[in-house]
Amino acid sequence: MSTTDEVIPSARRLVRSLRDMGYDFTTAVADLVDNSLEANATVVSINVEFDGDNSWVRIADNGRGMLENELIEAMRYGSDREYNEQSLGKFGLGLKTASMSQCQRLTVASRTDREHTDIVARCWDFEYIESTDKWEVLRIAQQDLDQAIRKELENTTGTVVFWQKLDRILGYKHPYGENARRRLSTMCRDLEIHLAMVFHKFLVGEIPGKQFKIYLNGNEVKAWDPYACTEPKTQHLSPICISCEYEDITADIILEPYILPPRDDFSSRDAWENASGPKKWNQQQGFYVYRNGRMIQSGGWSRLRTPDEHTKLARIGLSFSPVLDEAFKINVSKMRVYLPAQIRDQVENAVEPIVRMARTTYDNPSRSGQTISHIGNRQTSQIPNQRESIVSPHPNEGTVSVNPLIGSGQGPVTAPFSYVAPQDSENITASVTRTEDPNSNLQLWTLDQIMEKISEIAEPEELPVITRVFHRLRSNLSLYS
Repeated sequence: MSTTDEVIPSARRLVRSLRDMGYDFTTAVADLVDNSLEANATVVSINVEFDGDNSWVRIADNGRGMLENELIEAMRYGSDREYNEQSLGKFGLGLKTASMSQCQRLTVASRTDREHTDIVARCWDFEYIESTDKWEVLRIAQQDLDQAIRKELENTTGTVVFWQKLDRILGYKHPYGENARRRLSTMCRDLEIHLAMVFHKFLVGEIPGKQFKIYLNGNEVKAWDPYACTEPKTQHLSPICISCEYEDITADIILEPYILPPRDDFSSRDAWENASGPKKWNQQQGFYVYRNGRMIQSGGWSRLRTPDEHTKLARIGLSFSPVLDEAFKINVSKMRVYLPAQIRDQVENAVEPIVRMARTTYDNPSRSGQTISHIGNRQTSQIPNQRESIVSPHPNEGTVSVNPLIGSGQGPVTAPFSYVAPQDSENITASVTRTEDPNSNLQLWTLDQIMEKISEIAEPEELPVITRVFHRLRSNLSLYS
């Protein structure tokens, strides 16, 4: 039998390295809010105090709290605990790596008993680690806790995470000037926006049994809805279910598409500006990826396509279960996710007609939210509550099946259509021109543009045939390219 040697990493070097896991202030705080949700908290209070070298950040919740042995384990890098399919955590690193990425002293205090005021506390201190090179947390007696920690646990169970020595947040060796204060103020505004977006489903009660409130410096954080669902002319299309197999795991991925209204069709200019999101319209189009209801990615097409001004009204929720974490390659900071290769073609086929609808809505704002409007020189009646057709991938073929659109109940929806996806993903561009008069003002049309125009004037039952014909035309043209 082989003998072994235990090789314990250098605490000094590893903790220093783990400070650079990719967190910023907003994502670090969001990671701690995940822990509060796991502890069944209904209120999370975040406070940021500017006082030069003595500045601090406090994240306090009213959850179930931790016993002393649970707290010690939680302070371990790579804590030994089981995560179920409803958990927001994964690696057992978030509390430590998120906190120490922003500060040099992390104190965690917790209370579990409503009848007794006993508080247990432990502290990671970077200066102590640097001097001892040991994996040791400091025990903090209850009477020695900072008053800013004790007062949050006087009347409730819960946990307080307390950051001091904010070297990464303030960015100055001795941060007493106005520049440091303004920097912290700006970061707080960014934090509010980030929390409102990442936890919007929890803040409005969409996740059963997980509704809670977040307060930042005493002000309640209001959810930011990326889909502008309260706008009467927002189009909510039916969910699309795609099965994903990874190793011996099979689970469903749910796409939930929305087409937002153009600017002139929003209820107000303020509503339009609010819907633009933190990164503004062009960068907010695309996928909003959720893991157990918690947003991981906000916008972007996951390398399926590039952002386009004409498709910026398309936003698609994409939800997956933690059992597919490895397939999506989720990282420790929950800031990066990749679309699994085995479903990319199916997702691309499902997204194509949604993007086409977004482009049509953008190019023809008067048609936004209408069932049927002027078609050519004919005028047809509008049919509110008409159920829309949109596509979802067929499990075995390159075609798509038709699902009904879910109306918001607040307004009519767009004209119905269906679509048959091409078998290949090549985007063959061909121009159709006339050559008899080279001096005339000719407009060049790509096949995509022609297809869009035909989609606007064709009857619903005509579109499947037209789409198949265009697919054959693309295939024939590819032979000569």
